[in-house]
Amino acid sequence: MRLRTRFAPSPTGRLHLGNARTALFNALFAAKAGGAFILRIEDTDAGRSQAVHVDELVEDLRWLGLAWTEGPDIGGDFGPYYQSRRGDRYREALERLLGEDRAYPCFCSPEQLAAERERQLAAGHPPRYSGRCARLGNDAARRRIDLGEAHALRFRVPPGRRIEYEDLIRGHQAVMSDSMGDFILRRADSSPAFLFANALDDADMRISHVLRGADHVSNTPRQRLVLEALGRKPPAYGHLPLIVGAQGRPLSKRGAAASLASLRERGILPEAVMNYLARLGYSAEPATLAGFDELAGNFDVARLALSPAHDDEAQLEHWQRLAVRELTADRAWRWSGVSSVARDRWPALWDLARDNSRRPEDLRVWAELLAAPQAMLEPARAEIGLAPAGLFRAAGNCADCEDFVRVLERVRIATGLGGRRLFKPLRAALSGCLDGPELARLWAYLTPRERAARLDYAAGLAQRDDA
Repeated sequence: MRLRTRFAPSPTGRLHLGNARTALFNALFAAKAGGAFILRIEDTDAGRSQAVHVDELVEDLRWLGLAWTEGPDIGGDFGPYYQSRRGDRYREALERLLGEDRAYPCFCSPEQLAAERERQLAAGHPPRYSGRCARLGNDAARRRIDLGEAHALRFRVPPGRRIEYEDLIRGHQAVMSDSMGDFILRRADSSPAFLFANALDDADMRISHVLRGADHVSNTPRQRLVLEALGRKPPAYGHLPLIVGAQGRPLSKRGAAASLASLRERGILPEAVMNYLARLGYSAEPATLAGFDELAGNFDVARLALSPAHDDEAQLEHWQRLAVRELTADRAWRWSGVSSVARDRWPALWDLARDNSRRPEDLRVWAELLAAPQAMLEPARAEIGLAPAGLFRAAGNCADCEDFVRVLERVRIATGLGGRRLFKPLRAALSGCLDGPELARLWAYLTPRERAARLDYAAGLAQRDDA
């Protein structure tokens, strides 16, 4: 059977790096096998799910460079791809489980369940449902339902079962059913629980493989039991190590700094994010910047790690640096938002400033600094103020010369200066700052008129004239 995998986010906030990596790995997994990658929206949490978040999810995933075979925006043979529109399927499956006594109504209130949990924790036992309502007879349960009493539906976990399966990442797993307790399939408000809806959707959509976060490990044996009771085959699950932040806590939607939207707003390029994520919890090759197809061609589930991956800003910056270097002039123009440079001159500025830019604002600063002699950072002004005015006059006399080596030689002869005493103030005069591209490249970028104007302005700022 053709491999089919999926990414199933909840539209309750912006996509963060942990979710994005899950989506990326599933997309790479599918592409490597020539399979299908499905996007499904798990929006049964009516209180938190919002349509605007669906649009944002699609925007974030497309910005990252992912494409799906089926999904809410493009349809497919196994839709609808919104859980909120699959209510008939959930009701049908629940009725079957109830009819076969694999599920039962639970009338326990949240207060009763909380008290039960506290007693178990106080006794040193792991909390799990006691099975109080499992012992109600059908007639008693029906009377309470007919009276309008609120109730959930629970799955009747078979006792004494050893649930075994192969995790794609963690290897052989085994769990005893007696450790679980009967779990919720449908909440008292009639909305389907994640465990149930997620598993049924995977079966209905013929999902064969799923990579998801390690926080879902405990869900897998429960979902296997549900699908077994429905006579459906579960997908093969692989549980990815979580991504943790500086405090060692897993990333969450509340961490705005970790969202794709915030990275995009900071000017981080999607290629940088993709290459960064592809190496979090995964020993990836090559070490150079790679596109989606190359990453997919090298993808191997066996190289996924077991230990948590750490969100590392320095590594993200490394990939950003490589991604910026690969930008074409046209794309860099759109990315930077620079409007103060003539379009026909932009390629030359981009070539000059590329290696000294990491963000759009870096390019905007360079465009401003090179726009007029008066555009200078204070450290550059200070450096010029300590230099002899004769240095700038001598260089200005050579403004028409295109051979920068000859310019330097003439200035050395005229002033007797060399080394730092020559290069640093000259850089400050030509660029308006103390760091940046090579002086020869700066000289070549500026027109003779611009060179003369900048050097004349610097001579006016200089406080000494003892050259």
